[in-house]
Amino acid sequence: MEPVPEHLLERLNAFRESRLLLTAIELDVFTAVGEGSTATETAARVGTALRSTEMLLDALVAVGLLGKREDRYFNVPASRWFRRDTAESARDALMHIVKLWERWSRLTACVRKGSCVRARRRTKAETEAFIALMHYNARWRAPLVAEAIGLEGVGRMLDLGGGSGAYAIAFAQAAPSLEADVMDLAPVLRIARRHIEQAGVGDRVKTKVGDLRQPSYGAGYDLVFISAVCHMLDPQENRAMLRKSHAALHPGGRVVIQDFILEPDRTAPRHAALFALNMLVNTPGGATYTETEYRQWLEEAGFYPVRRLHVPGPTGLMVGWRLI
Repeated sequence: MEPVPEHLLERLNAFRESRLLLTAIELDVFTAVGEGSTATETAARVGTALRSTEMLLDALVAVGLLGKREDRYFNVPASRWFRRDTAESARDALMHIVKLWERWSRLTACVRKGSCVRARRRTKAETEAFIALMHYNARWRAPLVAEAIGLEGVGRMLDLGGGSGAYAIAFAQAAPSLEADVMDLAPVLRIARRHIEQAGVGDRVKTKVGDLRQPSYGAGYDLVFISAVCHMLDPQENRAMLRKSHAALHPGGRVVIQDFILEPDRTAPRHAALFALNMLVNTPGGATYTETEYRQWLEEAGFYPVRRLHVPGPTGLMVGWRLI
């Protein structure tokens, strides 16, 4: 009988290396190691037992994320993203991935049920980590999106479910006359206001407490921007959101959706198919959707024409115009 191929065994056991790195990030081991540290010193800094800390550090060396000389451990170039004390630090943002572990561990139960199990609101720490990751990703991508969609003629925009405000900030920086409202829940907007003030655009980027399910989003906007929101909602919720977005626009205004876009058979791109499972374990009805689905929802809401824009990275853009 032929044994299970090695490459499949490696895939089955991939969780071990993932959990190793997530635990090291969670414990802030890379910061504790600093410019060089023994296992005893590291354990004292992070508050862990010496025996298990040494095992963890040796495993990080084995996978190439730390170096070791005699009894001292050292960070390697790749460690800089995991430390708190580097210019490239993404540690706060990566804590969102740490916190996804528990929810993904319930994938089997979610598949049986057809929806997430033990649904609950995020804790304050989870919200901070989630928004930190969204802001980290958006600050690199937002200028590309602004260039792709073009902001000429946009006087007022609504950043719907705008999170940290990264896109509204970038759009305001790209178009000096643009004014933006970032609409989200109150706990999220407390974080957004920090970023807005740090960017120096508080005179033109305002926050607006609201919920995607409220009856109206306001009126008089030239652009409604919806990034990383549709995948959290089921089809009926997306239809309702787009109808209200249409009503919020001036004639001639646009809605721009940024999200994962599946191929028609729903098996590609790989990251979009996998992200559908992320929505399964985290939301009651969220998923990833095809271009055809987005076109149908936009046209039903009254948008015409509808176009897809391709930009570098894992997500795409769907644009619809309100003509009347």
